[in-house]
Amino acid sequence: MLGQLPKTLTINGKSYQIRTDFRNILRIFEAFADKDLSDKEKMLVCLQRMFIDFSALPYDDYKEAYEQVYWFIGCGKPEEKRPPVRTFNWIKDEPLMFPAVNKAAGLEVRATSYLHWWTFMGYFESIDTDSLFGTVLSIRQKKARGKKLEKYEREFIQNNKALMALDAEEAKQRTAEEKLLDMFNDLVAEKGGE
Repeated sequence: MLGQLPKTLTINGKSYQIRTDFRNILRIFEAFADKDLSDKEKMLVCLQRMFIDFSALPYDDYKEAYEQVYWFIGCGKPEEKRPPVRTFNWIKDEPLMFPAVNKAAGLEVRATSYLHWWTFMGYFESIDTDSLFGTVLSIRQKKARGKKLEKYEREFIQNNKALMALDAEEAKQRTAEEKLLDMFNDLVAEKGGE
């Protein structure tokens, strides 16, 4: 229904309640960034964190459940062509991201007892491009696309190397096991790539 925020996912015709608070999704991202977890462990953490009654989910439905989680975390948007490199890291960029999200939301989102992921992403996508986070993201995206940087952008990079840097591992070609994290980098790219 128009204007409704999903709180369940349907897997093989059965509806399952999910944890929709934005903090839960960010914890899933932390698991996907954990190099000590195998791909299978990452998938299991994702499903266990998302489904309130994970034990009721049949093993044969895990693949469809994972696809539904992917849809949910993508805010129901269709999958689009992805840029070749990452321009954002949810964990490293957290100190920049939250002030920008808070400004867009008009409140401290981390202080709320509950905030639906889709609402959080609405605030995220409304981040002011003139904010520090917007500037960092815009420059990273221009560099990733091979576009010429303006003089002030080159100076910003020179003066803020640690802020601008992403790990070499993050900046290389995407891998299949990073599908969820990649999708959210895409959401960020859509925001700043216009």
